[in-house]
Amino acid sequence: MSQRPVLFIVGAESFVGKNLIRHCQSQSINYRGVDLIASSDPNVHKFDICDPSLADEIPADSVVVHLAAISRDSDCSENPGLANKINIEGTLNVLRCAQIKNARQMIFASSEWVYGQVSNDAEQSELDEIQIHLLDSIYAITKAVGERYLKLLRKDLDVTVLRFAIIYGPRPSNWSAVESLFDSVKNKAELSVGSLRAGRRFIHVDDVCTGILAAVGLPGHEILNISGDNTVTLGEIIMQSKSITGRSPEVLEVAPEKVSLRNPTNKKAKSVLNWSPKISVSDGLRSLLSN
Repeated sequence: MSQRPVLFIVGAESFVGKNLIRHCQSQSINYRGVDLIASSDPNVHKFDICDPSLADEIPADSVVVHLAAISRDSDCSENPGLANKINIEGTLNVLRCAQIKNARQMIFASSEWVYGQVSNDAEQSELDEIQIHLLDSIYAITKAVGERYLKLLRKDLDVTVLRFAIIYGPRPSNWSAVESLFDSVKNKAELSVGSLRAGRRFIHVDDVCTGILAAVGLPGHEILNISGDNTVTLGEIIMQSKSITGRSPEVLEVAPEKVSLRNPTNKKAKSVLNWSPKISVSDGLRSLLSN
């Protein structure tokens, strides 16, 4: 790219969106954004992503970063019609408006959950076939459908799909297992967990943001996993949380036999984007002390 483009952040008041704005500010990257939630940031406007006039908000020749979604599967299950409207119809509208404004690129926030149920010894790669008919998560279905529509309808627009692993970081609510376990270690005398050996490739929100920025300018249509380097177990999260907080609550393992591991590899992202996660589990957990 000859000139650094403006980032247009859809879902700018989301957990990732607010942190991405912080990264843009620290790097003097021009940005604009929209969200259904009113913002104190003058560059972020309150706007419905399903509104056809969204194109009026998008700067010409910008990079559209689409983060807006109903992301909790419980919310999607309670109101599948709304999940379909926001996560699928909204994505189609963002795509259409990006094309109207001749955006350079659209970066779409997807999820490791599109891989569906996986075996504990399997590695999830971008080459894996996504079998929508086997997905049992409405959230995952909406993301998989959104991915497919973007591939079929992108025309000449560069589209980058980023499949995020489980994201964690300092935030007041909507916690992942990482924040929840850390808070329990910090504040409770006792905590319960299914299996201490269950694990995910958790990734800190700051590493997600550097992954998004690294993807700016990627040509064509690409799908990339943005995940941590290793699968981290819940037992490791608890052990390191105890070390950081200096507390040692009693841990009840209620289902030790129910081990669940997911392993979305980040090898392609490292190769294509020259990106890698930098925040260790220990440093990531320390960032939660402000929660």
